[in-house]
Amino acid sequence: MSEPKAAARAAQDSTAFRVVARIGYVVLGILHIVIGVIAISVATGGGGEADQGGAMEQIQRSPAGVFLLWAIVVGLAALAIWQIAEAVLERDPDTKKKWGYRLKYLGTAAAYVAIAITALVYALGGQSDSSQSSTSMSAQLMATTAGVILLVFIGLVIAAVGIAFIVRGLTRAFEKHLALPAGGARRGIVAFGVVGYVAKGVAIAVTGVLFVVAAITRAPETAGGLDAALHALAVLPFGVFILWIVGAGLVVYGLFCFARARYARM
Repeated sequence: MSEPKAAARAAQDSTAFRVVARIGYVVLGILHIVIGVIAISVATGGGGEADQGGAMEQIQRSPAGVFLLWAIVVGLAALAIWQIAEAVLERDPDTKKKWGYRLKYLGTAAAYVAIAITALVYALGGQSDSSQSSTSMSAQLMATTAGVILLVFIGLVIAAVGIAFIVRGLTRAFEKHLALPAGGARRGIVAFGVVGYVAKGVAIAVTGVLFVVAAITRAPETAGGLDAALHALAVLPFGVFILWIVGAGLVVYGLFCFARARYARM
């Protein structure tokens, strides 16, 4: 066995590491619940940024905020390493499918690392405006034709990820990664998974669409990340109702993450 595979296998065989990775799902659930609550607040006329930065700021202000932020850093770092190990150890006989799964695992790991870095900034007493960062990046890309094309591509990729979440929820594809109990508990967890995945997929897909719109209209302020996407939903016909549903769905996804921490196949 090669050194990378040996290291990946050693990580997955470690009971302590598996426990920390499961904690990663717990803190991921907390993040989604906070973002969902902020989205509901926006839908009802309240304030707040309904994205990772806004959630981190709310957590930072809580009594045990710093401790929880460090738990997010450690837990999501462990989850990222677990995903990388899955990519390294993927043994599907279908080569095309194998590389597809590897890209999925590595993409998920990159997302966890990004969230962990944001949590680290807040744990150290700093702040991060993800919406402003997205807008600044978009403005820089729009300075050239190649940058506009790249921004459209980024938007399409994000939208595709959102659609993948929706499909994953509607087809219940997430079930194969869970060792669920029989009976009512299983049905409840699956229902939470379906609702949560669809809600998160809608939010991500709208984020991607806004990147494309920003590129086409040369309006970088449109590409403001998840917070801008959720605010964009609010101005649509029946938008407040839609945003309320998406926010509640994100809360449900957070609760699903708690179940995932217990029943994920690891």
